[in-house]
Amino acid sequence: MGRPRGFDETEVVRSTVELFASQTYDGTSIDDLVAHLGVHRNSLYKTFGSKRGLYLAALQWSLAHDVAPLIDRVAEAASPMQGLREALASPIAGVGLDLFLLATVERAPVDTEVADMIGETFSALDRAVVSSAWANGASEADALAMGFTAVILGLRMRARSGATSAAVLQAGDALAQRLDQH
Repeated sequence: MGRPRGFDETEVVRSTVELFASQTYDGTSIDDLVAHLGVHRNSLYKTFGSKRGLYLAALQWSLAHDVAPLIDRVAEAASPMQGLREALASPIAGVGLDLFLLATVERAPVDTEVADMIGETFSALDRAVVSSAWANGASEADALAMGFTAVILGLRMRARSGATSAAVLQAGDALAQRLDQH
């Protein structure tokens, strides 16, 4: 029988969200993870398989616990714009949205599993915005335009105000440029 795990897996995953949100995936080494988490390298590999495995666990946790409640707020709001404003101003909007934005521009283009997770999250946001907009008489196109504009601008404003890292500001700018091209 093996030794019992000497760390709380959920706490490690939650703490990893913060590190990847502040340093990006490519900017975070295994040594950074070991130092930040206080968990031995072998334990991380045994539990998560790789840095990518830990990243996927952190992203999945963040999307479920940080981003999904914000999307629910949008769906339940009196209007999509009000819901997006409330969601972006929420205290829980911090690190989770940072990781979501970084994953969108850094990992999704090169990792299909991340792309699928991000795509599902954007689809949930689309449904929430459209549902709220239709309930208030807006067209689907107007609702989607409002939603994406508000999300991108809100995240970029948070980054510029110092509420998030420089990496998030760069990611927001990169995503805005991609959206402008389409």
